[in-house]
Amino acid sequence: MKNDLLAFLKRLLPFTLFLWLIQFLLQQYVLELDFYYSSFSIYLFHFVATFLIYSILVFVYRNFTENTGFAFMGLSLLKMVMAVIFLLPLVLSGLDGVFSNILAFFIPYFLFLIFETLYAVKLINKA
Repeated sequence: MKNDLLAFLKRLLPFTLFLWLIQFLLQQYVLELDFYYSSFSIYLFHFVATFLIYSILVFVYRNFTENTGFAFMGLSLLKMVMAVIFLLPLVLSGLDGVFSNILAFFIPYFLFLIFETLYAVKLINKA
């Protein structure tokens, strides 16, 4: 279990830093926009959520192998709910440019979802 998580973390951390750097540079120097949430807080949310989901999936795989796929679907739904809760203050703030703020969150959301799906499928196919 520890080796799976460490190998995942060795891939997740550079992936997160690379995407964060791209968004940070685009936001600061190309688009010159100020978003409601900093790019750091957005990527911290994605990093923590993705790592926790994979950690729970590894635990489920070790103890209840046949339920790993169901656990992934349930945890993905939970992550979606947490994303809505995370974005709720932005939506309720009444600021202009809510759409660009939501895009700044959901583009990385889907990239992290693809990343975690690839690793979840690898884990499920081990069975």
